[in-house]
Amino acid sequence: MIASVRGTVTATGPDHAVVEVGGIGLAVQCAPGTLAELRVGQPARLATSLVVREDSLTLYGFADDDAKQLFELLQTASGVGPRLAQAVLAVHTPDAVRKAIANADTAALTRVPGIGKKGAERLVLELRDRIGPVPIGVDGAAGVTAGAWPEQVRQALVGLGWSGAQAEQAVAAVAESVDGETPPVPVLLKQAIRLLGRTR
Repeated sequence: MIASVRGTVTATGPDHAVVEVGGIGLAVQCAPGTLAELRVGQPARLATSLVVREDSLTLYGFADDDAKQLFELLQTASGVGPRLAQAVLAVHTPDAVRKAIANADTAALTRVPGIGKKGAERLVLELRDRIGPVPIGVDGAAGVTAGAWPEQVRQALVGLGWSGAQAEQAVAAVAESVDGETPPVPVLLKQAIRLLGRTR
Protein backbone atom coordinates (compact mmCIF):
# COMPACT_ATOMS: atom_id res chain seq x y z
CA MET A 1 0.00 0.00 0.00
CA ILE A 2 1.43 3.39 -1.01
CA ALA A 3 -0.01 5.76 1.58
CA SER A 4 1.77 8.91 0.38
CA VAL A 5 4.46 10.15 -1.98
CA ARG A 6 6.90 13.01 -1.52
CA GLY A 7 9.18 14.23 -4.26
CA THR A 8 9.66 16.65 -7.13
CA VAL A 9 6.81 17.27 -9.56
CA THR A 10 8.26 16.60 -13.01
CA ALA A 11 5.11 16.93 -15.13
CA THR A 12 1.41 17.70 -14.90
CA GLY A 13 -1.57 17.05 -17.15
CA PRO A 14 -5.31 17.70 -17.06
CA ASP A 15 -5.92 14.76 -14.73
CA HIS A 16 -2.55 13.65 -13.35
CA ALA A 17 0.87 14.63 -12.09
CA VAL A 18 4.21 12.82 -12.23
CA VAL A 19 6.14 12.89 -8.95
CA GLU A 20 9.72 11.65 -8.96
CA VAL A 21 10.53 9.62 -5.86
CA GLY A 22 13.97 8.05 -5.55
CA GLY A 23 14.60 8.33 -9.27
CA ILE A 24 11.24 6.75 -10.19
CA GLY A 25 8.47 8.85 -11.73
CA LEU A 26 5.09 7.96 -10.27
CA ALA A 27 1.98 8.92 -12.27
CA VAL A 28 -0.66 10.08 -9.79
CA GLN A 29 -4.29 10.72 -10.76
CA CYS A 30 -5.45 13.99 -9.18
CA ALA A 31 -8.52 16.19 -9.18
CA PRO A 32 -8.12 19.69 -10.70
CA GLY A 33 -8.12 21.34 -7.28
CA THR A 34 -5.14 19.23 -6.21
CA LEU A 35 -3.31 19.80 -9.48
CA ALA A 36 -3.78 23.54 -9.07
CA GLU A 37 -1.53 23.46 -6.01
CA LEU A 38 1.34 21.66 -7.77
CA ARG A 39 4.18 23.30 -9.68
CA VAL A 40 6.58 21.53 -12.04
CA GLY A 41 10.08 21.48 -10.58
CA GLN A 42 8.84 22.03 -7.03
CA PRO A 43 8.65 19.48 -4.20
CA ALA A 44 5.23 18.14 -3.21
CA ARG A 45 3.66 15.69 -0.81
CA LEU A 46 0.47 13.88 -1.78
CA ALA A 47 -1.61 11.49 0.28
CA THR A 48 -2.25 8.54 -2.01
CA SER A 49 -4.54 5.56 -2.46
CA LEU A 50 -3.48 2.64 -4.65
CA VAL A 51 -6.34 1.03 -6.58
CA VAL A 52 -5.50 -2.48 -7.76
CA ARG A 53 -7.30 -4.05 -10.72
CA GLU A 54 -6.56 -7.22 -12.66
CA ASP A 55 -5.04 -5.25 -15.50
CA SER A 56 -3.83 -2.07 -13.80
CA LEU A 57 -2.37 -0.36 -10.76
CA THR A 58 -3.61 3.21 -10.42
CA LEU A 59 -2.35 5.70 -7.85
CA TYR A 60 -4.77 8.47 -6.81
CA GLY A 61 -3.38 11.55 -5.10
CA PHE A 62 -4.88 14.06 -2.68
CA ALA A 63 -3.83 17.27 -0.99
CA ASP A 64 -4.29 15.75 2.47
CA ASP A 65 -5.11 12.55 4.34
CA ASP A 66 -8.67 13.67 5.06
CA ALA A 67 -9.53 13.76 1.36
CA LYS A 68 -7.87 10.38 0.82
CA GLN A 69 -9.81 8.75 3.65
CA LEU A 70 -13.09 10.10 2.31
CA PHE A 71 -12.15 8.89 -1.20
CA GLU A 72 -11.70 5.38 0.18
CA LEU A 73 -14.92 5.55 2.22
CA LEU A 74 -16.97 6.67 -0.79
CA GLN A 75 -15.87 3.55 -2.67
CA THR A 76 -17.48 1.32 -0.05
CA ALA A 77 -20.89 2.48 -1.32
CA SER A 78 -22.59 0.42 -4.02
CA GLY A 79 -21.76 1.52 -7.54
CA VAL A 80 -19.00 3.95 -6.58
CA GLY A 81 -15.59 3.32 -8.14
CA PRO A 82 -12.41 5.36 -7.80
CA ARG A 83 -13.15 7.73 -10.68
CA LEU A 84 -16.58 8.62 -9.35
CA ALA A 85 -15.21 9.03 -5.82
CA GLN A 86 -12.57 11.39 -7.19
CA ALA A 87 -15.24 13.30 -9.13
CA VAL A 88 -17.12 13.88 -5.86
CA LEU A 89 -14.00 15.42 -4.33
CA ALA A 90 -13.40 17.51 -7.45
CA VAL A 91 -16.75 19.22 -6.96
CA HIS A 92 -17.04 19.30 -3.16
CA THR A 93 -14.64 19.70 -0.27
CA PRO A 94 -14.46 16.73 2.14
CA ASP A 95 -16.42 18.66 4.78
CA ALA A 96 -19.10 19.59 2.24
CA VAL A 97 -19.43 15.94 1.21
CA ARG A 98 -19.91 14.92 4.83
CA LYS A 99 -22.51 17.63 5.34
CA ALA A 100 -24.41 16.64 2.19
CA ILE A 101 -24.52 12.97 3.19
CA ALA A 102 -25.35 13.66 6.85
CA ASN A 103 -28.18 16.04 5.87
CA ALA A 104 -29.41 13.87 2.98
CA ASP A 105 -28.75 16.77 0.61
CA THR A 106 -29.19 14.84 -2.63
CA ALA A 107 -29.30 18.08 -4.64
CA ALA A 108 -25.69 18.81 -3.67
CA LEU A 109 -24.60 15.26 -4.44
CA THR A 110 -26.22 15.26 -7.88
CA ARG A 111 -24.04 18.23 -8.85
CA VAL A 112 -21.31 15.63 -9.31
CA PRO A 113 -21.17 14.32 -12.91
CA GLY A 114 -22.17 10.66 -12.87
CA ILE A 115 -24.38 10.81 -9.77
CA GLY A 116 -28.12 10.85 -10.34
CA LYS A 117 -30.91 11.07 -7.79
CA LYS A 118 -30.93 7.34 -7.05
CA GLY A 119 -27.15 7.27 -6.72
CA ALA A 120 -27.25 10.20 -4.31
CA GLU A 121 -29.93 8.52 -2.23
CA ARG A 122 -27.84 5.36 -2.12
CA LEU A 123 -24.80 7.29 -0.89
CA VAL A 124 -26.86 8.81 1.90
CA LEU A 125 -28.40 5.48 2.89
CA GLU A 126 -25.12 3.54 2.94
CA LEU A 127 -22.72 6.15 4.32
CA ARG A 128 -24.76 8.38 6.60
CA ASP A 129 -23.84 6.47 9.75
CA ARG A 130 -20.16 6.19 8.81
CA ILE A 131 -19.37 9.62 7.42
CA GLY A 132 -17.88 10.99 10.65
CA PRO A 133 -18.35 14.37 12.36
CA VAL A 134 -19.78 17.20 10.31
CA PRO A 135 -18.31 20.67 10.99
CA ILE A 136 -20.82 23.45 11.56
CA GLY A 137 -21.03 26.20 8.97
CA VAL A 138 -19.68 24.26 5.99
CA ASP A 139 -20.90 25.59 2.67
CA GLY A 140 -21.89 23.44 -0.26
CA ALA A 141 -18.89 23.22 -2.53
CA ALA A 142 -15.20 23.83 -3.04
CA GLY A 143 -15.84 27.31 -4.34
CA VAL A 144 -14.51 30.84 -3.76
CA THR A 145 -15.90 34.33 -3.97
CA ALA A 146 -16.79 35.49 -7.44
CA GLY A 147 -13.90 37.96 -7.56
CA ALA A 148 -11.17 35.50 -6.55
CA TRP A 149 -11.59 32.55 -8.92
CA PRO A 150 -10.09 34.05 -12.12
CA GLU A 151 -6.65 34.44 -10.56
CA GLN A 152 -6.79 30.96 -9.01
CA VAL A 153 -7.73 29.37 -12.34
CA ARG A 154 -5.11 31.44 -14.20
CA GLN A 155 -2.36 30.36 -11.79
CA ALA A 156 -3.47 26.72 -12.01
CA LEU A 157 -3.35 26.79 -15.83
CA VAL A 158 0.12 28.32 -15.82
CA GLY A 159 1.19 25.67 -13.32
CA LEU A 160 -0.16 23.00 -15.70
CA GLY A 161 2.06 24.32 -18.48
CA TRP A 162 0.04 26.83 -20.48
CA SER A 163 1.36 30.33 -21.12
CA GLY A 164 0.07 33.36 -19.26
CA ALA A 165 -1.63 34.63 -22.42
CA GLN A 166 -3.36 31.29 -23.03
CA ALA A 167 -4.49 31.19 -19.42
CA GLU A 168 -5.89 34.73 -19.62
CA GLN A 169 -7.85 33.87 -22.78
CA ALA A 170 -9.30 30.73 -21.22
CA VAL A 171 -10.26 32.53 -18.01
CA ALA A 172 -11.99 35.27 -20.02
CA ALA A 173 -13.93 32.67 -22.00
CA VAL A 174 -14.98 30.81 -18.87
CA ALA A 175 -15.99 34.08 -17.18
CA GLU A 176 -18.40 34.80 -20.04
CA SER A 177 -20.11 31.45 -19.43
CA VAL A 178 -20.64 32.07 -15.71
CA ASP A 179 -24.20 33.17 -15.09
CA GLY A 180 -25.52 33.60 -11.56
CA GLU A 181 -23.84 31.61 -8.80
CA THR A 182 -20.12 31.02 -9.36
CA PRO A 183 -19.30 27.30 -9.66
CA PRO A 184 -16.51 25.72 -7.58
CA VAL A 185 -12.95 26.46 -8.73
CA PRO A 186 -12.28 22.83 -9.82
CA VAL A 187 -15.32 23.00 -12.12
CA LEU A 188 -14.15 26.31 -13.59
CA LEU A 189 -10.65 24.89 -14.05
CA LYS A 190 -12.03 21.87 -15.91
CA GLN A 191 -13.92 24.20 -18.25
CA ALA A 192 -10.75 26.16 -18.96
CA ILE A 193 -8.76 22.98 -19.62
CA ARG A 194 -11.43 21.74 -22.04
CA LEU A 195 -11.22 25.05 -23.91
CA LEU A 196 -7.45 24.89 -24.17
CA GLY A 197 -7.27 21.17 -24.95
CA ARG A 198 -3.93 19.50 -24.49
CA THR A 199 -1.96 22.07 -26.47
CA ARG A 200 0.98 23.86 -24.90
